[in-house]
Amino acid sequence: MNESLHTTVLLDEAVSALRIRENGTYVDCTFGRGGHSRLILNTLGGKGRLIAIDRDVAAIDASDINDSRFTLHHASMSEISQVLDDSGVEKVDGVLADLGVSSPQLDDGQRGFSFRFDAPLDMRMDQTQGETVADWLARADEQEIGEVIWRYGEERFARQIARKIVAARGPGRLRTTGELAKLVGETVRTREPGFNPATRTFQALRIYINQELEEVETMLPQAVSRLAVGGRLVVISFHSLEDRIVKRFMQSASRKDSLPSDFPIRANEINEATLLPVGRAVKASDAEVAINPRARSAVMRTAERTGVSQ
Repeated sequence: MNESLHTTVLLDEAVSALRIRENGTYVDCTFGRGGHSRLILNTLGGKGRLIAIDRDVAAIDASDINDSRFTLHHASMSEISQVLDDSGVEKVDGVLADLGVSSPQLDDGQRGFSFRFDAPLDMRMDQTQGETVADWLARADEQEIGEVIWRYGEERFARQIARKIVAARGPGRLRTTGELAKLVGETVRTREPGFNPATRTFQALRIYINQELEEVETMLPQAVSRLAVGGRLVVISFHSLEDRIVKRFMQSASRKDSLPSDFPIRANEINEATLLPVGRAVKASDAEVAINPRARSAVMRTAERTGVSQ
């Protein structure tokens, strides 16, 4: 495996935030090319255990980790509870999720994630199932396309792009990234310097077709429910929509019910905080961004499981 294909963002910070227990059990929800997993294994003791998950078959096939403490599962992060059940694990000492698309996915032109290549318009993280972007664009109506591009890409020209897509599509048309990028470029006439006109549209379609936000929303409560007391949840986001979900979830889980002292309810019926935020949000340093520009939007949040049962 060529490690130069991918530089793990916030590597030391994320593993440090997990506060590895020598013989603990940990979950890497987004294995990718294994950067975080390798450092976790290097930190674990001989009786430790790491369970890794990835929905991308290419990531599974690229793994070269041979360690009896390590298992890698082809699954989505939203299936974390099922993976742990299948692994015979009830509680874990830490869960790490590094969200978004990876460098190998972006840099492999045939995956269809990037407008830098003219390739099949796929964008599925798990190419063993689901609908490609090309197939979805061929059947969705103009309003739905516009809403997706606006909601997930915050693209102010979403309506115009959707109209153009519907007008241009047909048998054998709009099947490649190059065709879509050209169409968007002709529609979006103004954009910040150095910012490709197709960036927001490609991002929106990728997030939608992979149900990325729903994956995060489904994974978070499962992860907390499987954390042992004192276990940590560490999440790295690369997009404001993802980070907003993580931030709000951690804030909500860290608050207990605020009720008047004379409110007629038993103490054991009051919802107590299940998470305790750890420090402030962490961003990549200037030095890391200089080496890896894709780190510039990374935000890491950490929370610790309290002793309250769910």
